[in-house]
Amino acid sequence: MRLDQGNLTEDPPSEKDSPTPANVETMQEFGQLRLPSTESNLHVMTIVGQIEGHMILPPQNKTTKYEHIIPQLVAIEQNPKIEGLLVILNTVGGDVEAGLAIAEMLATMSKPTVSLVLGGGHSIGVPIAVGARYSFIAETATMTIHPIRLTGLVIGVPQTFEYLDKMQERVVRFVVNNSGISTERFRELMFRTGELARDIGTVVIGKEAVQARLINEVGGLAQALAKLRQLCRGGE
Repeated sequence: MRLDQGNLTEDPPSEKDSPTPANVETMQEFGQLRLPSTESNLHVMTIVGQIEGHMILPPQNKTTKYEHIIPQLVAIEQNPKIEGLLVILNTVGGDVEAGLAIAEMLATMSKPTVSLVLGGGHSIGVPIAVGARYSFIAETATMTIHPIRLTGLVIGVPQTFEYLDKMQERVVRFVVNNSGISTERFRELMFRTGELARDIGTVVIGKEAVQARLINEVGGLAQALAKLRQLCRGGE
């Protein structure tokens, strides 16, 4: 502010005071103006809210769109500067085919991958979590294991139930092949009665997921990053 011919006028905003376009984009995306920018050989991907598939969910839903995740996984696989991938999950589940597509791509990457379940890794989030080469779960995080359910209009014909059974078998086979849990144990958790509002399924918390051999280890961010760096160096 300056005195100009007896009148007080405000100085025009300087370039230093104005946020740069890059900062504006950062603020719009993350809700804060500055994030630490460091060069790293590790990439972090978050899967949060509901996994959106072929149908667009209402705008008030927090979603992860599979058409955004799949191209990222392809780009990460091809980028020579990226040596490892950390996937952080806090999801309620969502579209089964979209979730399985993400899980399959994660499981078939040549680069080391580590998953970390924070908050929740429910429903179809379970295959995504176990699709990584090594998996962590926070002590207070939960995972819900239940049979596949349909919403909306369902045609009550034998073919519908056969399709559901085949899709459920795909999920079971993927989880068993990519974790230490047995088919019998996973099905037992899936069809257990008395634990959920719909009287079928199981909620496992932190250590319980590890004890069931669904997840490799209880841990947080530091442990997940340390394991990923170890895998990048060729460790086990």
